Amino acid sequence: MPSPDTTPGLTTLRPRLPSPLQESEDERFTRRGLRLLLKRDDLIHPELIGNKWRKLAPNLEAAAGRTVLTFGGAYSNHLRATAAAGRLLGLPTVGVVRGQELADRPLNPSLARCVADGMRLHFVDRSTYRHKSDPSTLAAVLHAAGAQDAYVVPEGGSNTLAVRGCRALGEELRGRADVVAVACGTGGTLAGLAAGLDTGQRALGVPVLKGGFLEDDVRRLQAETFGGPRGDWQLDDRFHFGGYARTTPELDAFAQDFEQRHSVPVEGLYVAKLLYGLVALAEEGAFPRGTAIAAVVTGSPFPA
Repeated sequence: MPSPDTTPGLTTLRPRLPSPLQESEDERFTRRGLRLLLKRDDLIHPELIGNKWRKLAPNLEAAAGRTVLTFGGAYSNHLRATAAAGRLLGLPTVGVVRGQELADRPLNPSLARCVADGMRLHFVDRSTYRHKSDPSTLAAVLHAAGAQDAYVVPEGGSNTLAVRGCRALGEELRGRADVVAVACGTGGTLAGLAAGLDTGQRALGVPVLKGGFLEDDVRRLQAETFGGPRGDWQLDDRFHFGGYARTTPELDAFAQDFEQRHSVPVEGLYVAKLLYGLVALAEEGAFPRGTAIAAVVTGSPFPA
């Protein structure tokens, strides 16, 4: 199978790969003898940003022109990225949205963007959504959505193709940092990142959802993709700020301050939680002096 970066159609989108790695002087790190680097995956493509490019590109290739159906909540970055990819590449897309009650409500800005990009939305109740991976439930959802022949991408885009796509992120950072940190939703980016890093490098995942389930998911994804565990990785689940799509005034103020310090737009649902967690860990003395820490900027703020 050809690389997704050389697939006809995808090459017309002109991704910026490898993405830039920028040193960021921040006294919260430097006074502890630490270096902060920003891996600017938010600059890969203006609409297929960061890990969304790395995860979607190989799946779009595998779709081979078929309708792409995927899953997400009302504020899913993954749904927006899939819809944008469909518009850019001329692929039909269907988004299965968690929450049947949303079907009769005005669309929020995130779902409205999906529709504007040509995605057809199909709302399901939360019980059905929880069991969407069951073959019988999935078949029923595909039938109800009129998409029986669609290419199915899982929630968050995390499957074996996506994990292999994210391995390139780790490979781009070999020898560039001691610790590479990334915000996690479904675990696919961390699973691939850790596999791509070199011996002696460590991957750190900061989950943005509550529940403590992600460790098992990352292990499963690595087993499905590589046949077993790969790389040195760990999770710190203290910085979810109440769960997905939730923030606090403290987190919002932190994000605004970081933007002013570094002139880097800070996306609130993932990147802000990652950066906040790294500052907190630095203050706790979690990193030895001399450690170079690369924070993966996986997204950019969504314009309201």
